[in-house]
Amino acid sequence: MFRAFIQMAMMLMMVLPLSSAVGAAEYEYEGTDPPRYQPPRAEDARPRLALVLGSGGRRGFAHAGVLRVLEAEGIKSDLIMGVSIGSIIGAIYAAGTSAAEVEQLAMTLDLGDLRDLSWVHWGQVRGQKLEDFVNARVGHRPLEALGVRFVAVATRQHDGSLQLFNNGDTGAAVRASSAVPGRFYAVRIGGVTYVDGDVASPVPIRAARMLGADVVIAVDISARLENVPNRVPEEWLKLDLERRKRIDAEAAFADVMIHPELGYRAGTSEEYRKRVIAAAAEATRAAIPRIRAAMASGAAKRAARTTPVSPSVTTPTAR
Repeated sequence: MFRAFIQMAMMLMMVLPLSSAVGAAEYEYEGTDPPRYQPPRAEDARPRLALVLGSGGRRGFAHAGVLRVLEAEGIKSDLIMGVSIGSIIGAIYAAGTSAAEVEQLAMTLDLGDLRDLSWVHWGQVRGQKLEDFVNARVGHRPLEALGVRFVAVATRQHDGSLQLFNNGDTGAAVRASSAVPGRFYAVRIGGVTYVDGDVASPVPIRAARMLGADVVIAVDISARLENVPNRVPEEWLKLDLERRKRIDAEAAFADVMIHPELGYRAGTSEEYRKRVIAAAAEATRAAIPRIRAAMASGAAKRAARTTPVSPSVTTPTAR
C-alpha cells in the first residue's frame, strides 16, 4: 500500500502545476537572530586584505586549494566574502578552521547529506540541512563572532540587488547566499526574500572595496568559456555568457584575480576533487608574487593615510 501511495504521489507531482497549487518555494526565517547588515563602526579597523570566494557549485571544492597556499605563505585575510559555495567555505574558514581541515572536509563531504528534498515542491532543496551543517561547523556563533570578519552575499529577489550579511545567524545567511533559484527554497528574512548571491554578483569585488579593503584577492571558479566541450546546450552557454559579463564588470576592481582552469563539467568524485583543488593551488602559487606586490602597495597607501602631517611653521621675518 505504501508503495502504491508513493507511486501515486509521484504521478501527481508530475502533472500538477505545483507553483500555482502550493505557492512559491520559500522558507521563512523564524529564529531570534536574523541575518542582517550592520555598517562598520567608526572605530572599526579598515580591512587591509579582503579575500572574495566566488560561486560555482561543485567547483567550489577548489577554494580549499586557494586557502591551503595562502595559509602556507602566511597571507592572512582581514575580511572574507563568500557567495554560494564560497559562503559555505568562507564561513567555516573564518570560524577558525584550518586550511588543512577545510581541504579534508572538501575531500570527504557527502553533498547528499546537505540536501533535504521537498515533497511539496518536488525536487527542490529546502536548505535546513545546509543551515544546520554550517552552524554546527562554526560552533553556533553568529557572523559577527567569527574569528575573521566575514560577509555572506545574497540577492534580493524582488529587484536583483546585492545584499550583504555580516551580523546574525551564520547558517541562515549562508543558506540565503546559496539558494539557487529553482533548485533551492528562497529564504525570507524580515519580509524580504533572498536567493543565491550569484544572481547579483558571482564574485563581489566592488562590495569588498565598498567595505574599505586596501587589497582585494578574488577567486573566480567559473568555467573558462574558451574551453567549452562539444554538445553543450545553448541555454547553458547563454547563462554562462551572462554570468561572465557580471564577473568581468567587476574584475578591474580586484588587485589579484585567481581563475584556475577547472574544466567545464563539474563532478563529485574523489578524482575530480583532487584535480580541482590541485589546479586552484597551482594558480594561487603562481599569483603569490602579484599578491605580495599588491600587499606592499596597499601598506604604502595605508601608511600615507595615517602619517601625521607636521604643522606648518612660520619663520619670523628679520627686522
